[in-house]
Amino acid sequence: MTLDELDAALLALLQEDASLTNKELAKRLNTAQSTCLERVRRLTRQGILSGRRAEVDLRRIGRPVQAMVAVRLRPPNRSVIESFTAFVETLPEVLSVFVMSGDDFLLHIAVKDNDHLNAFVLDRLTERREIVNVRTSIIFSHTRRAVVMPFPTDPE
Repeated sequence: MTLDELDAALLALLQEDASLTNKELAKRLNTAQSTCLERVRRLTRQGILSGRRAEVDLRRIGRPVQAMVAVRLRPPNRSVIESFTAFVETLPEVLSVFVMSGDDFLLHIAVKDNDHLNAFVLDRLTERREIVNVRTSIIFSHTRRAVVMPFPTDPE
């Protein structure tokens, strides 16, 4: 999929602030509202834009301690991985689930304090028989790229 400058600008603006109205987008991009609306609809239909999200300050909602929890399972087969994925997706502490090579899973979690982190690992995770190893790393700070753009296409 090739994106032109207007598509790229729309992607950047919507990633920076998904609450921008079509009128605001058109004004910022100096283009017609109908053009913006059609472009956003096309980007959505093509699956390039998917959903709108609000960022939550984890500290302000009582979850200031973040950690990455690496989990190794045995046996590493499809049913075990699917069962464990379904389990961790129900846990309120879990923000993201990554199925990986090496360690089978990497869980990004946010909890209220170190005691909650300890209880999460010892009482919730290790109750699962398929877990053979858990390694926890506390996150001191976390930044995330606000705008992700496609790489430029190589001229042919």
